[in-house]
Amino acid sequence: MSFFSRLGGVTGLAAQLTILVALAASAASAVAQTVMPAVDAPEAVPSVGIPQPLVWVGAEPGRDDKVEIVQVQVAYVEMRSGPGRGYPIFYVAKREEWLRIELRHTDWYQVRTANGKVGWVQRGQLENTVVAGGDQLYRNVVLGDYLNRKVELGAAWGRFKSEPMIRFWTAYRMSDTLSLEGSLAQVQGVYSGSTLWHADLMAEPWSDQRLSPYFAVGVGQFKNIPNQSLVESQTTDAKLADMRLGLRWHLTDRFVLRLDGTLYTAFLSQQRTGEYRAYSAGLSFFF
Repeated sequence: MSFFSRLGGVTGLAAQLTILVALAASAASAVAQTVMPAVDAPEAVPSVGIPQPLVWVGAEPGRDDKVEIVQVQVAYVEMRSGPGRGYPIFYVAKREEWLRIELRHTDWYQVRTANGKVGWVQRGQLENTVVAGGDQLYRNVVLGDYLNRKVELGAAWGRFKSEPMIRFWTAYRMSDTLSLEGSLAQVQGVYSGSTLWHADLMAEPWSDQRLSPYFAVGVGQFKNIPNQSLVESQTTDAKLADMRLGLRWHLTDRFVLRLDGTLYTAFLSQQRTGEYRAYSAGLSFFF
């Protein structure tokens, strides 16, 4: 029976992944409450438009199309004299004040107020601002940095059947929603060791969200080497197909936490196939 005729096996996999997604969402909410400072954010982000005319004191003329202009939607945003917490706060931008983002240094942004104050703001505070039209800055600048990165490296630990598995992967982003990914996994069991490699096409329809589910399909190779102490031990080397469901949690513009479940089908012979389920959690890095 072919791999694609066995899609019924994905139902159980999807049900177990639903539990992983719920746990990840709860963890994301708890971490966000711990890490982010409490702010008096509005319940709904209003649609805003840049007032005309808006003059930026001291700004270089002719660069308005190359900068991002945002409006503060929390009680205040602290501006420091340099890109770091060690620099003093010299100005506080209040709610509904407009800021012009002119430069970025790691997680710090240089901003200018309409009255000519120029300072540095940490990225976490700018996530509580909106651009003209009502979109959050995270979608326009911070996540935009992530979407512009093309190459990803990652590692994960998990279980292949009931045995420990470690997996490494590299991926190339072709567009905002499609990526090509190559994976190499090693499984060390009690009675045998297995090596798997596969290439996948991965679709991430909601890549502009912090919590983003994805789907992948691919082909590869499966090799199982039994322990030499076993009687009549025989190495298995077979073609492999895989189907994967997962969830990505974008921690920053460079780091992504990943949870996934994979259904592997090994074509052991013309008449026989083997099915294996694997689950893993890992961290990937963009550069």
